[in-house]
Amino acid sequence: MSFSFFKPSKPKTPPELVKAIRESLLALDSKTVAEVKALEKALEEVEKNFLAMRQMLSGDGEVEPNMDQVSQLTLEICKEDIISLVIHKLPSLGWEARKGLVHCWCILLRQMVGPSHCCVEYLENHLELLDFLVVCYDNKEIALHCGIMLRECIKYPNLAKYILESTSFELFFKYVELPNFDVASDAFATFKDLLTKHPTAVSEFLTSHYEEDSSKNIQISAFHIFKIFVANPNKPWEIILILAKNHEKLLDLLHNLSVGKGTEDEQFEEEKDLIIKEIDRISRLPNFVR
Repeated sequence: MSFSFFKPSKPKTPPELVKAIRESLLALDSKTVAEVKALEKALEEVEKNFLAMRQMLSGDGEVEPNMDQVSQLTLEICKEDIISLVIHKLPSLGWEARKGLVHCWCILLRQMVGPSHCCVEYLENHLELLDFLVVCYDNKEIALHCGIMLRECIKYPNLAKYILESTSFELFFKYVELPNFDVASDAFATFKDLLTKHPTAVSEFLTSHYEEDSSKNIQISAFHIFKIFVANPNKPWEIILILAKNHEKLLDLLHNLSVGKGTEDEQFEEEKDLIIKEIDRISRLPNFVR
């Protein structure tokens, strides 16, 4: 008896897979809440395609990925604007699909085609996608997945520099104080990477923005986050370097910062005094004394 009808379907080529991914994501637009079954089927199709993409990028546990296919897939994903599409469709995806996407995202950004990271270059030409990922912290259903994707982006200097200088950066002062502990912790991890991964970019940012007179609430929120980095007895070398190089401007900013009157003011002034002393101490370390 022949069992040929049980044979698995032929694996898709990279262009075929990218086309299938695109079509399944676009199909989500045509489904409404009233079409529950149709929507479920569309989401299942997305999940199936993401699984195929994951296997093509990282293998299936038995067979290693074909690097020519990986390169071709990466190029097709950029060519067909799949990066933009998947980011905007994140709120519509199920948990398994988001999990698969995050896994693929980390591989795709690291993937070099020739001399360049083409997915990183795509993001450099579509920087508004980074803003979209940042504001996703407002949606607790996708916040943690977006956080992983953001931290992968921040590994690349140009992408980190954009976020530092964008209006989205100020949102982190709100996100790190969200009532949802997991989301707030994730936002803080992203914020920390922004301030530690690329010391030169951070130093330039502090130098060019330290005099900006933002709202009082943002200044105070920034101080409470800043003190965590400064007061840490096991500060990374990058943080020490940034504090030392910018100590004069930071001290000037801190001396002029206050919350107003009352008991909160007393505690704030005590904390501020400790931070000022620590920055001053760092500036006097042998490696930084001029």
